[in-house]
Amino acid sequence: MSISLRQLQVFVTVAQEKTITAASSLLFLSKPAVSMALSELESQIGHKLFERANNRLIINEHGKRLLPLADELLTRSDEIAKVLDNTGALTGSLRIGASDTIGNQLIPFLLRDFRATFQHNEQSLNISNSQSIIDQLVAFELDIGFIEGQGESKHHQGNSELLMTPWLSDEMCIACAIDHPLRKKKKLTLFDLENQSWIVRESGSGTREHFLSRIAPRLEQWDIAFELRNTEAIINCAAAGLGLAYLSLSPPAMSSPTTDCI
Repeated sequence: MSISLRQLQVFVTVAQEKTITAASSLLFLSKPAVSMALSELESQIGHKLFERANNRLIINEHGKRLLPLADELLTRSDEIAKVLDNTGALTGSLRIGASDTIGNQLIPFLLRDFRATFQHNEQSLNISNSQSIIDQLVAFELDIGFIEGQGESKHHQGNSELLMTPWLSDEMCIACAIDHPLRKKKKLTLFDLENQSWIVRESGSGTREHFLSRIAPRLEQWDIAFELRNTEAIINCAAAGLGLAYLSLSPPAMSSPTTDCI
């Protein structure tokens, strides 16, 4: 079986226009040429793709199954042509993934500068936790990802599926309510953090990973009060006195009048 892109283009256009005449006009082909391409396609796959009713072509079940596949192939063909176009302008879409802090605080401004520099506006942004971004990269659902933490992925440990490059450094802080007893201390030690309840990000978050690798092993007694996916929710819970929060200084955690770093 040798199905050509031209045959698929004829099929998709006929499916959209519902008549040979309209399809031939859009494709700049004669009506006999359109009819022949469609007949050859039906002959090759062994099924009729349309039912004829009053000079109109109504797509049947076989045609409905083929239509999304044909449309995808034609789209891919257009993308290949754009990739090989040597005009110098950026083409195609860029699928970007970012973990919570980076996605909310940094990427919007990087996208603004990127668009202004390259005149390219076809980007999508998915904000999720670090593990989810890694998984989507491995599944080829994203083109590039920006994450916090070490990226200790089940996919990435010790293999070359992903190329990870250090990008920026950040500073972490412990936030609490303005009236929390720890704010009265001039100097804090790890002992002061014992027997405290913590408000942390969900599993897979780079911030949580950092807390569990840097702070938690140095404490004998501690517990998780809440696991939350949203940084703003963590800040508000800390402001309400529900526990200590472990946060990046990048988000406006300290802009709340009811929270402070300790």
